[in-house]
Amino acid sequence: MKKFLILLAILVFIGLVSGLAGGIGLYYWASSDLPSFRKITDYRPPLVTTIYTRDNKVLGYLYSEKRFLVTLSEMPDFLPRAFLAAEDSTFYHHEGVDFSAIIRAMVKNLQQGGRKQGGSTITQQIIKRLLLSSEKSYTRKIKEAILAYRLEKYLTKDEILTIYLNQIYLGSRAYGVEAAARTYFGVHVGDLTIAQAALLAGLPQAPSRYSPFRDFESAKGRQKYVLGRMLAQNWITQAQHDAAVAEPLVFKSMADPSWEVAPFYLEEVRRELIDRFGEDQVYNGGLHVHTAVDLKHQEAAERALREGLVASEKRRGFKPTLEKLEKEKYEEFYERSNVPEALLSPGRWVKALVQEVGPAGAVVRFGNKFGLIPAEDMSWAKGKVEVGDLVWASVTAVPDKPGTEKPAAAKPAPAKPAETPAARKGKAADAPVAAPAAKAGRPMWKLAMQLEPRIEGGIVSMDPRTGDVLACVGGFSFEKSQFNRATQSFRQPGSSFKPVVYSVAMDNGMTPATVVMDGPFSYVDPWSKVVWSPGNYDGDYSGPMSIRAALAKSKNLVTVRVAQQVGMKKVVERAQELGLRGEFVPFLPVSLGAVAVNLLDMVRAYSAFARDGSTIAPRFVLDVKSPWGEEIWVNKPEVKQVMSPQTAYVMACLLKEVVRAGTATAAKVLNRPLAGKTGTTNDFQDAWFMGFTPYLLTGSYIGFDQPKSMGKGETGGRATLPIFISYRKAVEEDYPVEDFSRPAGIFMGTVDGVPMAFKEGTEKGSMAIMDEEQEKAFFTDPNAPLGKGEDLLKQMF
Repeated sequence: MKKFLILLAILVFIGLVSGLAGGIGLYYWASSDLPSFRKITDYRPPLVTTIYTRDNKVLGYLYSEKRFLVTLSEMPDFLPRAFLAAEDSTFYHHEGVDFSAIIRAMVKNLQQGGRKQGGSTITQQIIKRLLLSSEKSYTRKIKEAILAYRLEKYLTKDEILTIYLNQIYLGSRAYGVEAAARTYFGVHVGDLTIAQAALLAGLPQAPSRYSPFRDFESAKGRQKYVLGRMLAQNWITQAQHDAAVAEPLVFKSMADPSWEVAPFYLEEVRRELIDRFGEDQVYNGGLHVHTAVDLKHQEAAERALREGLVASEKRRGFKPTLEKLEKEKYEEFYERSNVPEALLSPGRWVKALVQEVGPAGAVVRFGNKFGLIPAEDMSWAKGKVEVGDLVWASVTAVPDKPGTEKPAAAKPAPAKPAETPAARKGKAADAPVAAPAAKAGRPMWKLAMQLEPRIEGGIVSMDPRTGDVLACVGGFSFEKSQFNRATQSFRQPGSSFKPVVYSVAMDNGMTPATVVMDGPFSYVDPWSKVVWSPGNYDGDYSGPMSIRAALAKSKNLVTVRVAQQVGMKKVVERAQELGLRGEFVPFLPVSLGAVAVNLLDMVRAYSAFARDGSTIAPRFVLDVKSPWGEEIWVNKPEVKQVMSPQTAYVMACLLKEVVRAGTATAAKVLNRPLAGKTGTTNDFQDAWFMGFTPYLLTGSYIGFDQPKSMGKGETGGRATLPIFISYRKAVEEDYPVEDFSRPAGIFMGTVDGVPMAFKEGTEKGSMAIMDEEQEKAFFTDPNAPLGKGEDLLKQMF
């Protein structure tokens, strides 16, 4: 017996040594190719880049994974406890691996005949997600346990838990608890209730299966399980548990303005950020980007451009054929057209799907909202408006009780088919006669149907003092075309280029009073021998006239003669100095805007006239910060002196004449000191207007993407100036009345009986001298006589 016991002891010892050796060998074998866990200690997950407006509202998000970094201190105490209750209740007591949990899981799995439960701690889950594959093998589990143990020696429990709560995928494209709080409940993580936190904590095991958007009962069941575990751990009271179980769960996502508000502006910012920082940093870096956009300006510019494009199409008698949507694509359309209610102010345009039609009009749906378009607003459409048609509409009035769950449904006034406007004219009614079925509990937005134009255009508005681009719209619909015609397109500017020519003239001995012949002109190209004979828009000739009058009336032949006299080489150099990109060559047709340029570049060029002769680069992005608020880049104003302050002021005065008595007199309705220039290209292919005050510079153009005539009479003054006026009417009230500041070295006189600025030393023999009292009288009463000034003018002309 004694020998047997000794032998048994020896065998046990050998077994222990072998087991220990095997364990050590297994440890070193598993450790031989482990990835470094130290990158976890410098946790840098993919984060959402947030784009802000100038007043710190969210403009949009850019991301590969929708994740917002938050700390434990920003979370309510019960939120991390909810996740610990569901995933790892002994987290603060183990060293990375919970052997008791592993044994329980093994027993449970053996009982149920399969792998039904895991014993991974939160630390192990982090290792698996960030360092290892999701392969289900004992080798991976051993490596996972080793790394988890090591990680806990380098990070605190709170640090590990913070990483977990920010890293975990919780379904519906939401990574981390902050993104999930926004996605499921429309709140920030700090505003969650215990009931909401418990529901989120139930998601990690199977985010898709337990999604409340997909299976509410399953999600509710998991929530109750989590609440029960929290109660068992004494992390909530019985009263809190019962209240949370009984709390109604209302699911809604936080409004995401991305590509809904200012989509063209957001896209321009996105492209600029990628050019500067690269795609990885932009989509994963969690940057905080502050832009110059002002949403009041942006919305006014969008509305003005759309109205201008539609008006141009209607003048041509265009009636669009409505787009029909296939039934299987309805739900997809509702999802992408769900405009947040806060953005639906009167004047906002939406794309909607026709649901029902009747004599009173059409019921349409966009997102989860419904609207009514009156029948009289649909009469211009080509053919009948039918169920399944996609239409553009603008909001005319909000529902009586916006935001309520069950407001009274709109009830169209009864009308017989014969009473419709079309029927009264003896024509077939444009809308089918089936009555819209107004359903109880459905708020009804009041809408006006709008046509979708074929023509396109762009508008840019900038503060010339800072370069801040307050608004940028690159077309009728970003959904239809992401091409930004304000920043990416190059079009002939026509007469809006002429101020470049005259600014050179003011620097080369000419003045606003210089007399130039407005008469027939022919130029023979010395190389090709081709004869070029330009004409004026109106086909008339005015004979000798001052530069002041010629620019105000946009006389082509005067401009060509001025360009010929100062030299086209100087004109080309000035255009390039002003920042205009284009294939500029020193040929005379360039003086009339024959070289295609970019609208944003034109805004930069005109900033020299609005300022002191220096251009300022347009700024979309103001600054960029890291996720932790560290300054990465500041976009400082970029200023370049191109002409003297005196030349700039003379040009501003000349361009004010375009508004006072030239081709842009309609802009006088703004009742502000305003300068500007219209532009129209050959065969009415493009129409421009550039207008500015000391505080705001706005440029816009319209034309077909594939250049063709817009029709006779579609000039800058008729087609584009109304866009400028509509936009400026919406924002002018925010600025005090301000005229251009007169620099030293300027002498005031009159030309053609009109007050005009001259550079000192150029005034003698070319103008009538105006004293301060006469100048003041003119601006008070434009019809006031100028006394001696008028006599001098009579002698000159």
